[in-house]
Amino acid sequence: MDEKNEQKKRITINDIARISGYSKTAVSFAFNDPSRISVKACQTIRKVAEDLGYYPDPLARNFSLQRHGSIGFLLPQDIHYSFQNPYIMQVVEGIGSVCQKYGNTLTLIPPLNESVVDAVRSAAVDGLITQGMGVEMEIVDSIRKRKIPFVTIDGIPSPDMPSVNIDDRQAAFEIMDLVLATGHRSIAIVGLSKVSYEKNTTDSIQNKRLEGYLAAMEPYGLDFSCSGIDTYTCECTIDEGRQIARLLIGSGNLPTCVVTMSDIVAIGCMLEFSDQGLRIPQDISVVGFDNIQEASFIIPALTTIDQPASEKGRRAAEMLFSMIKGTYAAEKHLFIPYRLVKRESLGVPKETP
Repeated sequence: MDEKNEQKKRITINDIARISGYSKTAVSFAFNDPSRISVKACQTIRKVAEDLGYYPDPLARNFSLQRHGSIGFLLPQDIHYSFQNPYIMQVVEGIGSVCQKYGNTLTLIPPLNESVVDAVRSAAVDGLITQGMGVEMEIVDSIRKRKIPFVTIDGIPSPDMPSVNIDDRQAAFEIMDLVLATGHRSIAIVGLSKVSYEKNTTDSIQNKRLEGYLAAMEPYGLDFSCSGIDTYTCECTIDEGRQIARLLIGSGNLPTCVVTMSDIVAIGCMLEFSDQGLRIPQDISVVGFDNIQEASFIIPALTTIDQPASEKGRRAAEMLFSMIKGTYAAEKHLFIPYRLVKRESLGVPKETP
């Protein structure tokens, strides 16, 4: 080892404190918890460290702090599906922006050996953000046993499970009420296939939306058992939306409107309907949920529910970091405003009963 490298090896936080003029505590904060000192102090300390060739050993740092310096986002589906969903990617963007702010890394956690429970047990993180969890799910018990803080986005609020949501039931009510008020009575409702940690539970966001749809139908004398009201499920991808559209066309009894729980599925339906020569909304209407960027680009533009995915991610991450530090004292269940976005994909049906 040459003299220069040997000198770099000997650099300690004492040297950085002496040269920068800041205390050893401030130097430690600059690398381990930058939010506790000023931006100027952090920049000065890190510049001195860089000039001296000092780089903290992350493993040693994490061991001494008994922290990993990372939070985890438990992907609601396999990576193949999650990365095709712009809504999920917007949530990740929001979480990541807060991780960057606090100098932490973000670990994306897909199922391990097809088991979400195994993934949770193995994740080297200080806290977890989950997507769409209900209190009765097995995965929740696994997280509790790890004794690390966690927050769920689009989860069912419970006393010991902090959450960030919109009012999914009311949002679903509003979009179905709009569909019915427009004159539609032959409707295909497309939900999302349950992911691995949702199985064996009746407590989910999907069920909240179904409750909202049903509540909107009741004043019209309709429910899920009525002729003309059919329900389907699929994965949240363009291709699966196309498959639903082909299924509806092949049934010989095409509905006048398709109500989906995801813009991605709605867009897949629209693309397939158009490829098959159907006009939207003249021949069939389609509505979605999420208001991803593509919803305003597709022709005709998609009627949907706008829920701020990135904001959900940011709020959940801020909540989680406060819990990790032991400083969180605000409301455990946050409800973010949503809005109904009326666009051209919803029109009056050809024949109104």
